[in-house]
Amino acid sequence: MSKQHVDWDHIDTVLLDMDGTLLDLNYDNHFWLDYVPACYAAKHELSDEAAHDKLMAKYSEVHGSLDWYCIDFWTRELGLDIVELKREIADKISIRPEVEKFLCWLNEHEKRVVMVTNAHPGSLNLKMEQTRLHVHFDRLIDSHALGMAKEQEGFWDKLHEIEPYGPASTMLIDDNLSVLECAERYGIAHCYGILQPDSQKGTVDSDRYHLIDRFSELLP
Repeated sequence: MSKQHVDWDHIDTVLLDMDGTLLDLNYDNHFWLDYVPACYAAKHELSDEAAHDKLMAKYSEVHGSLDWYCIDFWTRELGLDIVELKREIADKISIRPEVEKFLCWLNEHEKRVVMVTNAHPGSLNLKMEQTRLHVHFDRLIDSHALGMAKEQEGFWDKLHEIEPYGPASTMLIDDNLSVLECAERYGIAHCYGILQPDSQKGTVDSDRYHLIDRFSELLP
């Protein structure tokens, strides 16, 4: 773990992603790659392999778009109650190490703390019910309210219209490197990624962004 020099005196706003950043991405990976294909196979009387292959093809068609993150879209597309399925394994939702300590520090030092997530409101609400992390935030914003995903050009302009932060004095932490690149092009000055979004999978590589292992790396 290496400490990062962060000029906190010149950071007013901290924008935080949810899945893979504040929360262990293992829940979502397990849900979409294992649990949903198993449920789809059972409902449509397919083999596990056939269901998995069919869903991977469907996922790839919309990956990176707003539909990729949309519970309503997948409920229609798959004929499954996605919200209910998420609730069935909600006990697997877990907060990443030192997240609460970091959020408390931000609150104590009067930073504006805003969640900016691609998660559908149904998923966002479930995860806040489970973790209670929302108490640390000044605002929760999901990309569905803006009509585009965070990695799509134009998102950060739209976000600025409803959350007028100063890009030069804003920190963004997000496990999606495409999101960081898009935000950086918009002018957000302090962009950080996550070294291991899923605790059960390998680490991420980036020559462009510092990847956080533990949030204490950012604290004085």
